[in-house]
Amino acid sequence: MKWVTKEQIERARKIDIVDYLLTYEADNIRPVGNGYRLKDHESLAVTAGKWYWHSRNIGGKTALDFLTDVRGYGFVEAVCLLLNENSLEKLIIPNAKPPPDRISFTLPCRNKDNKRIIAYLQSRGINRDLILDCIQKGFLFESFPHHNCVFTGKDENGRTRFAAIRGTTSDFKRDADGSDKKYGFILPPNDANSREIAVFESPIDCLSHQTLCKEGFITQFDGWRLSLGGTSDSALKYFLENHTEITHCRICTDNDGAGDMIADKIKDLPRISAERFTPSYGKDWNDMLQIIQKSGYVQNHVHTCIYERS
Repeated sequence: MKWVTKEQIERARKIDIVDYLLTYEADNIRPVGNGYRLKDHESLAVTAGKWYWHSRNIGGKTALDFLTDVRGYGFVEAVCLLLNENSLEKLIIPNAKPPPDRISFTLPCRNKDNKRIIAYLQSRGINRDLILDCIQKGFLFESFPHHNCVFTGKDENGRTRFAAIRGTTSDFKRDADGSDKKYGFILPPNDANSREIAVFESPIDCLSHQTLCKEGFITQFDGWRLSLGGTSDSALKYFLENHTEITHCRICTDNDGAGDMIADKIKDLPRISAERFTPSYGKDWNDMLQIIQKSGYVQNHVHTCIYERS
């Protein structure tokens, strides 16, 4: 069994819950009074450096508590995630209890058809053929009874390990219980030998970028597309571990402070070169897609920034 040191645990416990949320889940919080509420758990409030989940009657003070009690990570896994460090193959803490297991992964029930999510995604400007291709490959389905979009992430054996749920009639968004964020939503390239990957914050941005390429609005790209599921780089790190052929990353996160923050982290990852791509219009790639489609204005470029390694 893997363990972490007492010193690692102490450092992880010092990470403030607000600092964690602003860094990794900035798109999942909204200001309320003197604190914040989570968009995917409306009854979870964060105030004065503490969080409390009213519907579950549990609370805590640190980001470590939040990851284990709310996000379902095991204790060791949560410590390592917060510190971006590996665990040790030895027991450091005498008489320590085994870390709690992750919450069981549970997919929403499938609807009998996918008509509502197809209509919804088309209303967001996404190409119908690309939507149908995702459904056919098992990357996307419509849930029942809420008719949400369910974007899935699979492991190396094709087993679904992650699901991003997005509402079709509201701004509702959350990850399915027990989702493992290192398995992101992925759109594979036509060229199996591609050495490039483009990373986005959401599956809809992945599909929007793919639509922009397919319909000739921006330069073609035939590399991997990966949704980070927010602003954590864990999905990209895991992907790179299993795809050592990848040498270049196009960072296509949102054109805002949180997107810039994760871009700065990604550009410093070892082994790969990185280039920042931001949409010419709007905050993200779906904004750009809808603006272009509504205006009929075609301009075949995006803003780019190539990172030079020192």
